Amino acid sequence: MAQPINAPELRHLALIGNFLPRKCGIATYTTDTYNALKGRFPDLTVDVYAMDDHPGRYAYPPEVTGAIAQNDRGAYLDTARRIEASGAQALWVQHEYGIYGGPAGELLIALLDRVSIPVIATLHTVLERPSADERRVMEALLRRASKLIVMAEKGRDILTRVHGVDSRKIETVPHGVPDRVLADPASFKPAFGWEGREVILTFGLLAPNKGIESMIEAMPAIVAQHPRALYVVLGATHPNLVAHEGEVYRERLTALAAERGVADHVQFIDAFVEQDELIDYLQGADIYATPYTNPAQITSGTLSYAVGVGKAVVSTPYVHATEILADGHGVLVGFEDSAGFAREIGRLLSDGNARAELSARAYARGRTMLWPRLAEQAVAGIEGLLGKKPRRIAKPAAELPALTPDIAAVERMSDATGMLQHSIYSIPDRRHGYCIDDNARALILMSQLAEIDAGLRDKWTTVYSSFVQHAWNPDARRFRNFMNFDRSWCEDAGSEDSNGRAIWALGVTARDAKALKHRDWASAMFDMTASIALELGSPRAHAFAMLGASAMLEAHPGHSLSKQILTRFGEELIALLDAARRPEWQWFEIVLAYDNARLPEALLRAGKVLGRSEFVSVGLETLEWIVSRQTSPDGRFRAVGTESFGRAYQEPMQFDQQPLEAQATIDACVAALDATGEPRWSEEAMRAYRWYLGSNDLDLPLATVQDGGCFDGLMPTGLNRNQGAESILALQLASCAISRLSKVRTIVAGPERVVA
Repeated sequence: MAQPINAPELRHLALIGNFLPRKCGIATYTTDTYNALKGRFPDLTVDVYAMDDHPGRYAYPPEVTGAIAQNDRGAYLDTARRIEASGAQALWVQHEYGIYGGPAGELLIALLDRVSIPVIATLHTVLERPSADERRVMEALLRRASKLIVMAEKGRDILTRVHGVDSRKIETVPHGVPDRVLADPASFKPAFGWEGREVILTFGLLAPNKGIESMIEAMPAIVAQHPRALYVVLGATHPNLVAHEGEVYRERLTALAAERGVADHVQFIDAFVEQDELIDYLQGADIYATPYTNPAQITSGTLSYAVGVGKAVVSTPYVHATEILADGHGVLVGFEDSAGFAREIGRLLSDGNARAELSARAYARGRTMLWPRLAEQAVAGIEGLLGKKPRRIAKPAAELPALTPDIAAVERMSDATGMLQHSIYSIPDRRHGYCIDDNARALILMSQLAEIDAGLRDKWTTVYSSFVQHAWNPDARRFRNFMNFDRSWCEDAGSEDSNGRAIWALGVTARDAKALKHRDWASAMFDMTASIALELGSPRAHAFAMLGASAMLEAHPGHSLSKQILTRFGEELIALLDAARRPEWQWFEIVLAYDNARLPEALLRAGKVLGRSEFVSVGLETLEWIVSRQTSPDGRFRAVGTESFGRAYQEPMQFDQQPLEAQATIDACVAALDATGEPRWSEEAMRAYRWYLGSNDLDLPLATVQDGGCFDGLMPTGLNRNQGAESILALQLASCAISRLSKVRTIVAGPERVVA
């Protein structure tokens, strides 16, 4: 036996797969892998995360750190967070179709995309002809994994030929086997009542693809030659089959044995046996048979175990069998070839010397597959990956300087209809058309740009204004939101938040547009539409409408509808805060969501224009709180990740961070500066702005300096390289705000500021 040694580099590993007492081959494999790692490297911390198809059913042992409910996306995300926080240096995934939730197991990818450590994936099945979903999910896994482990060279061939994987990324590691001595079957037979019998064994969860029918059909010929022959089928019926049809399949096999007159020569043992007992069964058999019907089967743990203890094996030529039994280490017969099984098994039972020689050759091959050796091989491969983060774009030599507003990317995403929503990398994606959310933001941008050609400003202000105007549906008294590329609307009324943003854009345009014609139009549209705000229920829709109303009130002092919106919604926000507040939770809702800082900004803007000091006070209090939640341990801005949304009274999760959050925080800090004159808010705004420039969790700039573009967010694996309208506009509006801040020369106490 190999003596335990300590892993010199790898200290902490996370392991995902099924785990005993769940009854399946992957559970056995993952459990054996864990035991092999701990046996060979006792100082290695191994956190096991067990995939759970029936939450609450299994009494997992202490080795299991946590369970992942198969079909609960939130469980995958929570596990990703636990792994990130645990200090694990790498994640080893056991991949098999059917054990992960979502189409083709896509929920696993949601987890993998949210951990930043290297991922190693053992692929228990590699399909020659995957379905569209299977290909999509597998290729996402292949992109994310730093190393791939297959158990047969055929797996390497399929990965390179079907998926284009670099062969250097793939390692062939055979299925592990326990360390047992080569034993005489006669010494084990009495324990199972097999004395004097010539035993052929098949083991595994009972299912139609195991080919048991072929062996039963072979038994009459075998029995005619060897009257004491006994075919033992060991294993419980597959749980999925039991759930679908009960024990109908097992009963069908029993009936077949009776029809062929071999009922006394076929024994069914309906049990899921633990490994030590299984090995005893294997060592008590004279011949092991795997009559499987699937030629593409790339892994068989039971075949590996049989070889490991030195059984003479007769098998169909599925992928794993052709490789492990090659060069005279076993006997192959055709699929569903009952005559072939009868011939070869009869020959081996008749020729003890040939059977012993085959057994010795198999045992010698099994010695190369012992679990401790495979644990060493796996750890050595993992150690070679330590320190390698998921692939990202090159880290900049230094943080970028503050950017001059640049509408090149805005123009790239715009046409005569308006601004398109999405892009693939930097190329507009017409499939998703337009939305009022983005066109309202673009309209605001046109009035915030300090330096732009007058003709360009006029052109694009008119285009975005026209989109907002056309979105108004007077019959429904709502703004529509989504428009197809062919200019057909997708709905009669958009979301509450999109309606709030439209009102916001109208108010800002009424105050800030450079051309009187645009100010007049916006004022008229605001007067015609803004009363719908009073019918909206979303706190963010209220905040957006308040931002528009505060601008409108500055443009038109005494504007009664704006006063009503600001007063009513400001008081309602304070009531929401009182209802949701806890000592550790100073926020308007029991959850965090998108555009969080717009809520305190709305109170600050309303408080200033109305002269309501309590609005300003609550706005400052809640802004302080959300800013503290958007600060990383090293003091940099950390946008509340989208995976944080909707989690009651929970601290924010780190990813996915999106540009909208930084812009909202900048604007809220500017509002706090306007309300208080305190320089610290200028500093907070700059801290959020530097997030775009590379001062973030990944040290990567989201801004593309050459054209004013902005990537869509920070993922644990790097940048989301798409550049959608929302992201581009967030950067440009943020740059406009920072540009205005840089012109502030003197700040006096009170709500007013002096600008040089």
